Amino acid sequence: MAALDCKQEFGRLAPAGFYAALRVGFVVPMTECNTMPQAWIDRYTRMGYLIHDPVIRWVYGNDGVIRWREIVLPDPRGVMREAAQYGMRFGAAVSCAPPDEGGHRSYATFARSDRDFTDAEVGQLHDRFTAMHLAATPPSNLTRAELEALAMIRQGLLLKEIAGRLGVTEGAIKQRIRNAKEKLNAKTASQAVSCAAGYGLI
Repeated sequence: MAALDCKQEFGRLAPAGFYAALRVGFVVPMTECNTMPQAWIDRYTRMGYLIHDPVIRWVYGNDGVIRWREIVLPDPRGVMREAAQYGMRFGAAVSCAPPDEGGHRSYATFARSDRDFTDAEVGQLHDRFTAMHLAATPPSNLTRAELEALAMIRQGLLLKEIAGRLGVTEGAIKQRIRNAKEKLNAKTASQAVSCAAGYGLI
């Protein structure tokens, strides 16, 4: 999800800002986009609000879409009240975590200052973000040999070294890398390694 694509996709619906995280593995997302006000990002980070934020607690415990005002989790640190002071008075959250995807959750939170999201807008946020989550699904057709070659490149090995370790020709390694690049829609070997690592494949 390129930042520009993300901003174009959701900027009109969430003029006060949004945060979107695709394919969160253990802790870190494969990619993210944050257009929340910088002063709020700084305050949120400095105060350690992540573990206290009822929206974040909701997205990690649920699938679907919800308006912020509908979240009934406690907010003892007043995260939502303080967010309103930064122009984020109304919001919605989307969470996607199909059970067959190995725990990779995607979630987003969207904000407005002027009014709450309409039912139609909530539906659009859900549908568009779910489509982004599905588009970021890792390819399942990479072979073990292709992944092995990418993992060795990630370790910093040269093609000649990889070929020697695997007992194949350098040409065979180049073909594996070409195949992996095509399957990952990557232009370079480095980009293929980055994509495969982001998907948790290597």
